[in-house]
Amino acid sequence: MQVKSFIESVLNEHLQPVRLDVLDESYMHNVPSGAQSHWKVTIVSDAFTGLRLIQRHRRVNELLSEALEGPVHALSLHTFTSEEWEKRGESVAASPECRGGE
Repeated sequence: MQVKSFIESVLNEHLQPVRLDVLDESYMHNVPSGAQSHWKVTIVSDAFTGLRLIQRHRRVNELLSEALEGPVHALSLHTFTSEEWEKRGESVAASPECRGGE
């Protein structure tokens, strides 16, 4: 299974998001073509209600532990409840350019 499909499948199943964006940002890094190693995930789910940011990230990391042990090197998480997402104008900042690697 492709990494993106795995991430989407697991998060949809366990967190029932109202919005889920999974972007492969590997091309922005010094990795082999097709590496699928750097991901940006924006997830809006009411399953995050009452959870602090660190708890949300731990939950997502736990759910994606199989991918994190394998092909995924970096995972940028943007986790919101529906209410938070609406308040912020339904957007996240662009990812910074890679500063590492040769």
